[in-house]
Amino acid sequence: MSTMDQAAYAYAVARPFPAERLDGLRGVGGYPVRLVEHDDLVVAVSPVPLHEFDEQALKARLEDMDWLEAIARAHHSVVDAVGQAGAVVPLRLATVYHGEERAREALREEGWRFRAVLDRLTGRHEWGVKIYADPSAMPAPEQRPRPGAGSGGGAESPGKAYLRRRQEQRRSRDDTWRTATALVRRVEESLADLADACQQHRPQDAKLSGEPGENVLNAAYLVPDSGARRFLEVVEALRANAPTGTRIEVSGPWAPYSFTAIAEEAATAAAAHGGTG
Repeated sequence: MSTMDQAAYAYAVARPFPAERLDGLRGVGGYPVRLVEHDDLVVAVSPVPLHEFDEQALKARLEDMDWLEAIARAHHSVVDAVGQAGAVVPLRLATVYHGEERAREALREEGWRFRAVLDRLTGRHEWGVKIYADPSAMPAPEQRPRPGAGSGGGAESPGKAYLRRRQEQRRSRDDTWRTATALVRRVEESLADLADACQQHRPQDAKLSGEPGENVLNAAYLVPDSGARRFLEVVEALRANAPTGTRIEVSGPWAPYSFTAIAEEAATAAAAHGGTG
């Protein structure tokens, strides 16, 4: 593959580190990963066939979910590897430059943005906190005392029993949402001072996540490494005391994907002005 036929798939920007750390690492399409450097910045890239990653090809292939999933796995794997060396600015999936020199120009032109983000992220990682509300985890209506039961009132008709169960199911669902809303407020208040920033994401669709219950909080926290233990202790205490019908999950540490918007915009703009299009 000649340089004229190559594009540069970019994964992440970081401060310079020994390239040997990436020896043997393969990125998208199984292509090797290397560092392109400019001053005090590096961008991790893979040389990829231009005809497979130009604008037209990408538009078509981004509709292929199997291809997209494979690209996402490879992309995140490289970002995680770069992050082992220090602060990292993950770039948007499918950020592609027309060759390594164009990637270097992006570092030169937008370096101030990347440096600002790296300064902000140094010594910090992203932690995810999710809250789920699951009315099915509440005691079944049959397990609750029935008004008038045992008072000699006689057997309940099937119609009345059905209506009562429906009412209790609605009451259980409403109670769960109220409880979950209060828990969200409590979690947000408890974690606010333990993180440098918080990013609220759209709740995940239960059909896609496969998790039981409805996702009512999907938050990312930028937490100093020095405070990660305390952050997790507070989350664990909240989780241990979560009311019936609710569930708290925590994940991390992750590369700070949720806190790099300004750098992603810079990289995307640079790719658009001198990329594969």
